[in-house]
Amino acid sequence: MSLKPFFFATVLAAGLLAGCAGGAPTPSQTPPAAARASGAPTSTLNAPADRRGVLPRNQLILGLGGDLNPQPPVAGGPMSQRPVPDANGLVRVALLAPLTGPSSPVGQALLNAAEMALFDVADERFVLQAYDTGGTPEGATEAAQRALSHGAQLILGPLFSAEAHAIAPTADAAGVNIVAFSTDPTIAGGRVFVLGFLVQEQVRQMIAYARAQGLTRFAVLAPESDYGRAVVEAFNRYVPAGGGQVTNVAYYNADGTNLNDVVRDLAAYDRRKQALEAQKAELAGKEDEISQLALERLSRLETVGEVDFDAVLLPDQGARLTQAATLLPFYDIDSGRVQLLGTMLWNTPGLGREPVMVGGVYPAPPQESNRQFFVRYRELFGRAAPGIASHGYDAVALAAVLARGDYPQPFSAEAITNPSGFAGVDGIFRFLPNGLSQRGFAIMQVTREGATEIEKAPATFEAPAS
Repeated sequence: MSLKPFFFATVLAAGLLAGCAGGAPTPSQTPPAAARASGAPTSTLNAPADRRGVLPRNQLILGLGGDLNPQPPVAGGPMSQRPVPDANGLVRVALLAPLTGPSSPVGQALLNAAEMALFDVADERFVLQAYDTGGTPEGATEAAQRALSHGAQLILGPLFSAEAHAIAPTADAAGVNIVAFSTDPTIAGGRVFVLGFLVQEQVRQMIAYARAQGLTRFAVLAPESDYGRAVVEAFNRYVPAGGGQVTNVAYYNADGTNLNDVVRDLAAYDRRKQALEAQKAELAGKEDEISQLALERLSRLETVGEVDFDAVLLPDQGARLTQAATLLPFYDIDSGRVQLLGTMLWNTPGLGREPVMVGGVYPAPPQESNRQFFVRYRELFGRAAPGIASHGYDAVALAAVLARGDYPQPFSAEAITNPSGFAGVDGIFRFLPNGLSQRGFAIMQVTREGATEIEKAPATFEAPAS
């Protein structure tokens, strides 16, 4: 499929990303060295200055024939030789994705997005070599060994955490770093860097936003699942670190079967209901006007007293999210006084159809650059892209920028962990020495008409990671 050029003119100082379809290539306005000096993220959305309109056909190699002079893996074990420089001065980067098997639609979308970035950003020395993992650890290991035998200097992918665990020893033995698409933080470290949207980053930024609004007391209502536990772990870390107080941590069954009882307990509904009945009983025997007016007012209430939190984090989606949210006012938690917080699971249309969700806030990638990517993907491939497809674009764009940077070893840990970070279609991101990633999200608010951006994503990281 022929791809149209996709160039972005980026003004890093202002943090603006504007799409420019067609036309002459736009040179990068801030070279990597200047970006590091200024603290601004290096844009991955600029074509190189000498970029021609169409790249040679061999820049994207699918299937990899026998013309690459592969170096066979060491018998009985992973490769132990580090890749030697390409004889033709090419920069070879491997993309590992599930191109067959149940997850092949996602793998193909990652490859499609990677191809977009290849044509948009890479120079003519850059070669992207795609390998099928089949979505299994065994397939990923075989793909990684083939990629390394073909001289890959960096591995992008794989998609699943089990695959990343499986290939880590092979890549480590070869001295090659991995930028994985997973959201599992446990795979990070050594030579594995995690590009996916980490839940702890989402929680960190939501707590920071809530604290900036003056909220101090926090509760979390989470599913009893790996995801829910990861959210609670981050919640318990970042609320105190931000000067807030954790007042309630509540788990419910992952299928939502006990949500009613859990929310009732979270709301302290029975205690507050008993307090109401006690006050009504005390006033019932009094005949003075003030007591009778007070009794009339209490008769219109369900409970008395406030809950002990002014923000509650609901890290779920779909029917369980709306069920949890609607139970809050049912048990007399006033959403006008308690701020609802979400994660990126909320980044779906139609939340505002449930009135209690209106006013809730959640993190998301910056809307303009993200929207441009998905609109153009649909134009090129005739179908909507899954959300993770943007990782395929940003990963290849990152590799292409590093390949033409000023580091002696462009894919070294030092280059990948540049503290100023990078700016892609999903906003700014940077990798920490421990392999985890940090991101800058926009803050979205649920309205009846849809979500609206109430706080723009940051354009820079304020300070280097500690």
